[in-house]
Amino acid sequence: MNFISTLEHFHNKLWSYYVPIPREIGDRFIEGDNRRVLCSINGCKPMHSALMHKDGAYSIYVNTELQKKLGIEEGDTVSVALEKDTSEFGIPMPESFEVLLAQDDEGRSYFQSLTMGKQRSLIYIVQKVKNVDSQLAKGLAIMHHLKEAKGELDFKRLNELIKEYNNRR
Repeated sequence: MNFISTLEHFHNKLWSYYVPIPREIGDRFIEGDNRRVLCSINGCKPMHSALMHKDGAYSIYVNTELQKKLGIEEGDTVSVALEKDTSEFGIPMPESFEVLLAQDDEGRSYFQSLTMGKQRSLIYIVQKVKNVDSQLAKGLAIMHHLKEAKGELDFKRLNELIKEYNNRR
């Protein structure tokens, strides 16, 4: 689905920019609780996104990095392409983390017991670094933390473990 929208600014400290999505368009992509879509703005590589409720319609959050990369400012007209995200997690799973999950039954069980949002957060932590050794260190720290905390995420403790695992390399 292709349409024209604008780049808007939240004007708060938590989020930067968003693209409004008309309700009649957004409703086509919602299936139960699943609001995941692939979104391309001005022809950029599609990004895994969620349709967020905003002012009786929907929005796609746009981080400052993408806003600057595309050279767009608040109020600019943008071309938007949406398609349903049919991936398992709504975010690309790094092969390194997939292997760790396959090899560790206990860690995988705790990972699978988490909400989809928490699973995506952990996958993002691994996926945001491109170096496979760094991905493995982060993945090992996550698996250690999941087992240590019996599946209860404590991001402060997780960050400490990630630093420990990074220093081991």
